[in-house]
Amino acid sequence: MLLANTLKSSTFRLALIAIAIFGLIVAAIIAWVYYGTLAYVQSRVGEVGDHEGFTAMIELAMIAVALLLLVLAAVAAVLVTRRTVGRIEQINATSRAIMLSGLDQRIPLRGSHDEWDRVAENLNQMLDRIETLMGEVKQVSDNVAHDLRTPLTRMRGRLEKAYHIPRNSENDAALIGDTIADLDAVLGMFASITRISEIETRARKGAFRELNLVEIAGEVVELYDAAAEQVATRLSLTGDREVRVTGDRDLLFDAIANLVDNAIKHGRASGQVSVTCTAKDGAASIAIADNGPGIPSDQHDQVFKRFYRLEQSRYTPGNGLGLSLVAAVARLHGAEVSLRDNAPGLTVALRFPPPSAL
Repeated sequence: MLLANTLKSSTFRLALIAIAIFGLIVAAIIAWVYYGTLAYVQSRVGEVGDHEGFTAMIELAMIAVALLLLVLAAVAAVLVTRRTVGRIEQINATSRAIMLSGLDQRIPLRGSHDEWDRVAENLNQMLDRIETLMGEVKQVSDNVAHDLRTPLTRMRGRLEKAYHIPRNSENDAALIGDTIADLDAVLGMFASITRISEIETRARKGAFRELNLVEIAGEVVELYDAAAEQVATRLSLTGDREVRVTGDRDLLFDAIANLVDNAIKHGRASGQVSVTCTAKDGAASIAIADNGPGIPSDQHDQVFKRFYRLEQSRYTPGNGLGLSLVAAVARLHGAEVSLRDNAPGLTVALRFPPPSAL
């Protein structure tokens, strides 16, 4: 089967064409050597000399060399083409298996580290990424269904209860207010999902311009200052006075606002939250630190998934989409987002590349 595919392959036809061209060149060289040798012999011994034996030996040698080169070229063409077709068939077989059984199949590597192994590695990495994305889609779907079930069940229960009791203006007003609050939470969840999707699928960066990160952080601190005072948390802005960064102002504002909001909500009561902007070696960075319970190191990568929430955060208002939005904004700006232990608390840092690297 493999030999038949080899003989039918376009690579084999290209190899035959290359052999034909190579053969013509070799034939021309052989002819030039043959007639050049005869001319040299004739010039030395003359026409009357007996050189028929020598001529026959030269002709036999030339024919043997030509046949040997032809056989070697044909064998090399078949072997090379067979190897190429074999690797392609492995990729095709894996693709068929994936279509039939799922994304758990991978293209086998031979350990040769050649171009085919590199192609297989890239395809396997692509399959890993697709499998991860499919898992995240399933997780998001499950979490959306779970998070929507509670407010929708509450709304239905209120409406059913109101349906079976006499009308009362105060009770009706409370019912309407609670229902609107639950609907706002549901709509806010969908708005966050849509916002993250828009950021992740944005191909152009038309709104990017040079900005002062300190000004954006200052506006966020001013916005959340009242919320921090309500829980007796001291919110401060420190660092350099000017930190230049290239990006989308609205998206950076949203990302910093989410980080500050999380730090206030999950930080320690009567604690402090600090926002620090610095510039070093042309790279801008911003860090938001609190002195709350922090996040276990084994969950640092998990918290950026949509709807992921720590157990101690289950009863805190929110939908688990804040850090997902931060991660999406960071990817769009080519920034690196990292979590560090603040001992106690957590420090979330965004480090932006120099403007020339964008």
